[in-house]
Amino acid sequence: MFFQPYYLACLAHASYMIGDGGEAVVVDPQRDVDDYISDAAAAGLRIAHIIETHLHADFVSGHVELAERTGATIHVCHLANAEYRHNPVRDGDEIHVGGLTLQILETPGHTPESISIVAYDEGAPAKLFSGDTLFIGEVGRPDLAGWRGHSRDEMALDMFRSLRDKILTLPDSVEVWPAHGAGSACGKSISDERTSTLGRQKRENWGLRMVAEGDQAGFLRELTSGLPSIPAYFPHDVVTNRRGAASIDQVTNVARALSADEVEAEVTAGAVLLDTRSSDNFARGHIAGSINVPIEGKFAPWVGVAVASDARLVLATDEGKQDEAVMRLTRIGYDKIAGWLNGSIRLWRASGRPLFSFAQVSGARLADRYQAGVSRPILDVRTSGEWLEGHIEGSIHIPLLELSARIEEVPFGPLTVVCGSGYRSSIACSLLARNGWTDLENVDGGWTELGPALARL
Repeated sequence: MFFQPYYLACLAHASYMIGDGGEAVVVDPQRDVDDYISDAAAAGLRIAHIIETHLHADFVSGHVELAERTGATIHVCHLANAEYRHNPVRDGDEIHVGGLTLQILETPGHTPESISIVAYDEGAPAKLFSGDTLFIGEVGRPDLAGWRGHSRDEMALDMFRSLRDKILTLPDSVEVWPAHGAGSACGKSISDERTSTLGRQKRENWGLRMVAEGDQAGFLRELTSGLPSIPAYFPHDVVTNRRGAASIDQVTNVARALSADEVEAEVTAGAVLLDTRSSDNFARGHIAGSINVPIEGKFAPWVGVAVASDARLVLATDEGKQDEAVMRLTRIGYDKIAGWLNGSIRLWRASGRPLFSFAQVSGARLADRYQAGVSRPILDVRTSGEWLEGHIEGSIHIPLLELSARIEEVPFGPLTVVCGSGYRSSIACSLLARNGWTDLENVDGGWTELGPALARL
């Protein structure tokens, strides 16, 4: 048996290729599919099947392009209403590849069309490709299909039943291979471990424990409480995945280097200028109205929060980083990319056009000011969980996920913005500056530095 896991850290997305007898199956492929094709060829395998565990919301899948390039059959739940050529699968269906048998389990709860796949290979532990139903240490959140007419409570009850009637009936020796790891917005608190056994999860996963104990009320209460806001781009990606995305080359071949004049014309016509440089470089000098999401970090998901999914984009990147930025944007379906500023900010400055800036303040410096009684309004854009662990009394708390929708709650005037590290707060500063705030400062190092500094006072 051939088995290869893949992991995209930026999206906390796991995909898999499993094969035998000269054929392979790819589960939940990422949008750029070259690695699957080259790895299959190197192993002497033909990709014959592609399985989508559900209509993904947090990334655009490469299932359609991979099928077009390999001739593989796409398998997706009959409830997905997929608009591309596919085989609609139901509970109990089997796919055979060499000596492998892949059995489909309908496991609704995260979404109505969610499935899990059990891969059986004689003489080896079975593998459970659990999609977003079962994570390591967590289960899938039940509220992402609300905009499709399925209530959070309805989905939570489906999740309880799926875990009880399908997942818990499998042997303890089964290996669990989920579609996401730590940091994904598809679960509340996913472990940073990539795999586990079902027996271990039965002992350690709060969801499986409560289901095994028959505590339906407790499970539903825990699963539906404390859910973070849903990133705004999620519905867009669901629609794209149901329809099937265009070839990635159709996007990357269009984006090109742009002159300062061309960038200015694009922005005047309504394009969003996305600056992917570090928060420090952005603070020192940026183009008016640009949105900063540093490429070092969970770049694509935060773009999905800060920028509308239908926006036409122009990029300002560090030189040599433009191709990476374009690729990572296409992975979440941000395909309207006109290009990037040729020569980055250096070219803009050389053209005589203005740059704007805001201050960076260290956590230690802010703590000293706080002790001296010198204060200004503070906006904390961390999550509710982070906020509860410690914050400055009197600060305004609006998680970055909610800032665009709640920006009218932010007092207009001087403002200091803090997050955990300085990354999210730089995004927030750029959004505020775009909306008219001029006297901003970003806490460089964030609460990681500020919290201990305050504790020493």
